[in-house]
Amino acid sequence: MFLAVAALALIGGCGGAAGSAAPSPDASAAKDKKYQVEAAKADCMKKKGFKYVAFVQEWKKLPKDEKRAVGDYQAMREYREKRGFGVFDQYVYPDESNAQDAGPESNPNGKIQSSLNRAQLGAYDKALDSCAAAAIKQVLGLTVKSDMDYLEQAGKAADRAIERTLNSDPTLVRLASAMATCLKGKGYSPGEATPKAMVQNGLQTFQDLWDRLGREQRDDVPDAAPPRKDGEPWTYYRPTLTPEQAKPYLQREIKAALDDLECGRDFYPAYLPKDKAVQEQVGEQYPL
Repeated sequence: MFLAVAALALIGGCGGAAGSAAPSPDASAAKDKKYQVEAAKADCMKKKGFKYVAFVQEWKKLPKDEKRAVGDYQAMREYREKRGFGVFDQYVYPDESNAQDAGPESNPNGKIQSSLNRAQLGAYDKALDSCAAAAIKQVLGLTVKSDMDYLEQAGKAADRAIERTLNSDPTLVRLASAMATCLKGKGYSPGEATPKAMVQNGLQTFQDLWDRLGREQRDDVPDAAPPRKDGEPWTYYRPTLTPEQAKPYLQREIKAALDDLECGRDFYPAYLPKDKAVQEQVGEQYPL
């Protein structure tokens, strides 16, 4: 399983991509703060008698990422024709996915935790929560209870910023409404038609399907996910699928992603650059 912050508009899966090939000074500063948090966390864990590796997730950026991030139609279409929203493609093209992204499984702390028994893991998690809170307070000046609480606060901060700026933008509201009407005409049920929702609806549909398949393969979690709350980190359960098993899901996803793109042809170039700016602003306070 892995954690995702649904509130932070997962643009990479929606056909855009967070970040750029040349990070801004503000982005570099936020990254430096994250390294500082991790270093302080590792030092704290060492003092408590636990092993923890200071680790900041690196996501490799492709040349076309920046074009997709600002709503370039051709760049978005090329991505979606092969990968849909970026959910089931990882099974059909595993080698390419691994080359493109250093995924969560590359975190060495996952291996450390998986080697612990239940009692050891409980003590480790308690120490990690304490050290995360101390490190984040020391470096960022924020009061949190744990890494999970930090993610939740970051998600809520992004929600507030998007609601204050993007969801109240008259042009974006008009374009989002037109996109929703178009999708309904193609047989989809986009639900809420706010600008933020229109970016997330398609991706969320297939993430929910992915999570449901993962839950059905496990005996220790309910098949149905509990209600999702805005701003809270979300745990997704990764299903085990062969490339052949995943292909029908990816085909459905590609069709939905292309329909979504056609309906949002005017919306995405207007929304994505503004969303990217909001995420960068929130990231200065909550580096991820």
